[in-house]
This record gives sequence, C-alpha cells and structure tokens, in this order.
Amino acid sequence: MKFLAKTAVFMAIAVVPTATLSVMASADAADTTISAAGDAVKGKRLFNRCKACHNLTATARPRIGPNLDSLFGRQAGSKDGFKYSKALQEAGFEWTEKNLDEWLAQPRTFLPGNKMAFAGLRKEQDRKDLMAYLREATVEAAE
Repeated sequence: MKFLAKTAVFMAIAVVPTATLSVMASADAADTTISAAGDAVKGKRLFNRCKACHNLTATARPRIGPNLDSLFGRQAGSKDGFKYSKALQEAGFEWTEKNLDEWLAQPRTFLPGNKMAFAGLRKEQDRKDLMAYLREATVEAAE
C-alpha cells in the first residue's frame, strides 16, 4: 500500500508539470479571448475575494500575495519586492489569460508547490468576469 501511494505521488509530480507546460508555452499575453467574454463590473465584485491578498497598483505595499499591476505578459514569479515560492520562481511562463484561467480554476493543480492558499474559482464565467476586470484594472494601474 505504501509503495502504491509513493508511486502515485511520484507520478503526480512527474506528470503535472509536463502537462501544464504545454498550456503555458502556447499562450499569448495579448490574446483577450477569455476576458472579452467577461463582465468587468461583475469581475470587480469577484476581485473582493482577491484584494485581501493582492493590490492592483505598483505603488502599494505587497500584501500576502504580489501586486497585480502589469500582470498580463509578466513572467511568473518575477515581481520585485515579493518573495515567491520556489515553484513560481522556477515556473518559466508568462501570465496570459489562458494561464491565468487555468491558475484561477485550481492554483494547486496548475502549479504544484505554490504558496497561494486560494482554492480557486470553479465557475468558468466567474473567471472570465474576473479577467475582464483585471484587464482593465491592471492596465490602469500600470499607466
């Protein structure tokens, strides 16, 4: 029984990053397909779940999570002034809508070993709405 459990853990560690790398590598930071199908007003309300840990501006002091200004197109784990998990420091992908959608659905599954305690947004429309808001809010914050 112990052997099977260890084998399952090893396989999960070995397989998950490879599966997500194909998603991460094929994404385009300028692609707004997901956010275009969302409602930024609803997304702003959804962001209330996020703002306990994240700010939208570069000038605000980071909270539990990194600031989200200039999020799209930014290398994961690269925001100055924030101490990232080893998993995010070594992730090697940019934040695109496709990657963020996968991340927001199940952060622990998307990138095992990250420190984000958020369980995820299960509803696809909620993720679209949140991304529509982040597209607006993070651009405004970056200007």
